[in-house]
Amino acid sequence: MPPRPILTGNEERQEREDRDRLRSIDGRLDALARQREELVLEARRLSSEQKALYDRRQAPQAEVERLYDEHGALGKRLAALRSERDRAKQKLEEAVVSAREVRLTFTPGERVRPEQLRREVAALELRQQTHALPIDEENALIAQLRQRTKDLKEAESRVEVVQEHERRRKEAEGNVTAARAEVARIVAEMAKTKAERDARMAAVRAKLEGAGALVAELRAKGKARAELAGQIDGLSREMRDLETEGRKILGASRARREEARRTVRAYAPRRGGPPEDALAAMADAQLQQLLKRGKITLGG
Repeated sequence: MPPRPILTGNEERQEREDRDRLRSIDGRLDALARQREELVLEARRLSSEQKALYDRRQAPQAEVERLYDEHGALGKRLAALRSERDRAKQKLEEAVVSAREVRLTFTPGERVRPEQLRREVAALELRQQTHALPIDEENALIAQLRQRTKDLKEAESRVEVVQEHERRRKEAEGNVTAARAEVARIVAEMAKTKAERDARMAAVRAKLEGAGALVAELRAKGKARAELAGQIDGLSREMRDLETEGRKILGASRARREEARRTVRAYAPRRGGPPEDALAAMADAQLQQLLKRGKITLGG
């Protein structure tokens, strides 16, 4: 009597379906592995670009901090110059008041120099000697000549006083000029310092705008990388599910074959038939043939 087949027709049909499913799983796993590898490479590329952007961000950040320090120092310098300017303006006002007081201490007569009076006296004497004047005009001319002669003598007696007044006037006016120049100098330095401070702030804004662009690019790449990571996780889950299904199919196939072996051992005739070991060898041979018909390899 020939040996009973190891698998029934239904079991053979289930084996063929399982082999087809295993081939489909293997193909899908290969495609998913390639796709996941591409995504991993893209994620690594984005990580490298993020690192490069982060390194580029450090230099502007240090430059911004340096510019902020310089801006603060210039602000302090500007405040000091403002106080210095106020003091200089106060000195200028004091110098102007002092010069005005010095000028007010001079009487008009004190400001007339002897040289001027001598010229006037000489002119009056020349007119008296060269012109025939009516008696009234001549008397008036003589009176004027006497007064100017008197003024000349008084002016000559006050030469030192007039010189002292002149010295004081020039000194007071010099103080005003120097004080006004000091105010102008401080104002000019303030304008220069303010321009430098504004330039530092403009540079800070420019650096911050550049850093902001880098941060935006970093965030965009981080978002893209997170999306890739989500896709990679999804592919990995699908691959795990497929591998689990494949292992279940293989387990079921092995269980069917093992059950067929046990059946053959249990019901094979002891007399006149092949020994039990021979039947087990035949079952293994048929299992190897089934394995050769399909690609039942997942590698764990």
